[in-house]
Amino acid sequence: MTSHPGLSVTPSVVWRWTSCTPNAPAHARAALRRALGQLGYDGEVISDAVLAVSEFVANATEHAVGPYELRLRRTDAEVICEVEDRDPRIPAIPVFPAEAPFSPAEQDRGGGLEALCALLSERGRGLHIVHELTKGVWGFRGQKGTKTAWLALPAAPRDRFGPS
Repeated sequence: MTSHPGLSVTPSVVWRWTSCTPNAPAHARAALRRALGQLGYDGEVISDAVLAVSEFVANATEHAVGPYELRLRRTDAEVICEVEDRDPRIPAIPVFPAEAPFSPAEQDRGGGLEALCALLSERGRGLHIVHELTKGVWGFRGQKGTKTAWLALPAAPRDRFGPS
């Protein structure tokens, strides 16, 4: 995870939702996919960004109060994807191991049903996934009663709306 300086570029809101919005993560993913495509991104870059931002959206919806916003900020060097919620508490960032993040833990091998359930658990892996997909270029920042999870993408090689 890297720190990111304060940003002055005005963000574009891609999607807004509340805790009552049905299927909000799916709508946020679709809106982000369209927005990144319009900015000239394609293929794996979009897929990785959508998966990482989807984790931010799911975490915000599950652990924080809304309303929520998914935004994009463009600079000359990058596009920053942000998810803002109304909980200013920054979550504890797990230690990211040097080895593959999803290798079975030796202590959980041969330990019966509880160990198998721990091994197959889908909980607690989201920020590891974000870290891997973004190569560590992500983080959190808090301000005036809100928290923003962010990740940065290098500027698209063929930005359709940039200077020609």
